[in-house]
Amino acid sequence: MKPETIAIHAGNQKDDITGAVIQPIVLSTTFERKEDGSYHEGYIYSRSANPNRTSLEKVLTQLENGADAAAFSSGNAAGMAVFQSLQPGTHIIAPDDMYHGLRNQLKNLFAGILEFDFIAIDNTDVLNAHIKPNTGLIWLETPSNPLLKITDIKKVVAIARQQNIKVVCDNTFATPICQQPLALGVDIVMHSTTKYFGGHSDLMGGALIAAEKNDWWQKIRQVQELGGAIPSPMDCYYLVRSIKTLPYRVRGHVQNAQLLAAFLQVQPSVEQVLYPGLPSHPNHAVAKEQMLSFGGVLSFCLKGGKEEANRVINKLQLFTRATSLGGVESLIEHRAMVEGPDTKTPFNLLRVSVGLEHIDDLIADIKQALA
Repeated sequence: MKPETIAIHAGNQKDDITGAVIQPIVLSTTFERKEDGSYHEGYIYSRSANPNRTSLEKVLTQLENGADAAAFSSGNAAGMAVFQSLQPGTHIIAPDDMYHGLRNQLKNLFAGILEFDFIAIDNTDVLNAHIKPNTGLIWLETPSNPLLKITDIKKVVAIARQQNIKVVCDNTFATPICQQPLALGVDIVMHSTTKYFGGHSDLMGGALIAAEKNDWWQKIRQVQELGGAIPSPMDCYYLVRSIKTLPYRVRGHVQNAQLLAAFLQVQPSVEQVLYPGLPSHPNHAVAKEQMLSFGGVLSFCLKGGKEEANRVINKLQLFTRATSLGGVESLIEHRAMVEGPDTKTPFNLLRVSVGLEHIDDLIADIKQALA
């Protein structure tokens, strides 16, 4: 089935008792045993499994063309489950430009337990130079946050396979509508479902989708169950509901982002536009080859430094100054201020999550702010 059909049907289970077309929310934390000691549909306790979470994991699996999915309470919880599944002393190679929440998680929570290097992972020579005998995981994020770097997934996977190294890709910016890393050889895909899957800035969640149900995946599933960082039935229900419109929403985000990027590129006060859909992007050719479309997030740098970035962001009317991305409303953020003192993000950079407002209104707002 095509993504539009999967999004609507794969996560829904009609209710056999009432005939309800939409699956009800099952809030029960525990489930009754049958007389023979078995459980109805295998449900025992809601931390282990819940009908609404099962439906969410089913639609996520099919959208990414994976073998199985595990839903979590946040994107950070999903990422942490991967790190917790590794043996102490494992070396991780991660991008120098990646979501700061996961980078800080490694630095602050796993220091002394795991080893890690943050490198220019899109450079295969640099990647090869950092592989050690104990390297067990390469973490990818493409497009990256917030510099929109593009990493050639197939090249990294080829290097990893030679060394028997696992590869995980954070696909949050792209979504399965724009990019399918499992088809390019990645072992596990990660999402912050808070973003485009939720799509309305009103729920939090994370997910991992595996290419295979192997021993490593079973260990991650064990972290999910025993750690208990799972989404509530209500969050799962609303995620499944939001996913039904995901393909169409993402299409609108991408179209608006492409048009806004093209507009910004010709503005005299704009120093640089970072968007993989522009031919000027240094890895546009790679993005064109491995992505189905280019995503709804862009960043741009302003001439005049931090002061000009602050002036522009405070003059905008339709773009809300807020963290996060993937909602129907357009958000803008002075990213370096959010990331803290060790940020490598330029202070004249503004990251934009392009929403679903009419593009003419978005461009007019940017135009008056730049004036």
